[in-house]
Amino acid sequence: MGILRSLFNWLDENIEKVVIIISYTAMAGIIFVEVIRRFFFNLQAPWSTTVPILLFLWLTWFGCSYNIKKRTHLALTEVRARLPYKLQFAALALDGILWIVFAGVVIYYTILQVHSSYDNFAIVGGTNDVMQWWFYLATPLSWTLIIFRVIQRFLEDLRVYKTGEPFVLQGLLNE
Repeated sequence: MGILRSLFNWLDENIEKVVIIISYTAMAGIIFVEVIRRFFFNLQAPWSTTVPILLFLWLTWFGCSYNIKKRTHLALTEVRARLPYKLQFAALALDGILWIVFAGVVIYYTILQVHSSYDNFAIVGGTNDVMQWWFYLATPLSWTLIIFRVIQRFLEDLRVYKTGEPFVLQGLLNE
């Protein structure tokens, strides 16, 4: 049971970082190799302009989740810091509610997109067998993780509110 707990703790701390690093490295690697191939050998893989764009979906949406986890997203920190303590909590709670509502809308419509791509056997341009839905799956997965991160943040804010400690209104990426 301790190993499973350690795995979940590790995933909680690192899942966004792993996805971001893998997708960014793959994007940069593909672009670098294909630029060299194009300029020096007059060759180019037909999928090399499509796949990096689709990998960008994984990078950006998991990056969004990471910024919510670290509280480094756009949050109007200066305005919130000037609010009374109870209004700071109310603003943080409203944030959570709005994130979850927006995430629900995004998840609903992107699941439809993933399902449509799956049903229509949509192939990534320039490939013979790489399915588009594999890349489109990034959006509903990451927005589900965003909901999880918002709930984590709210529970932490609720704990802080109950103890009367000051809220962490702005996070740091290097925490």
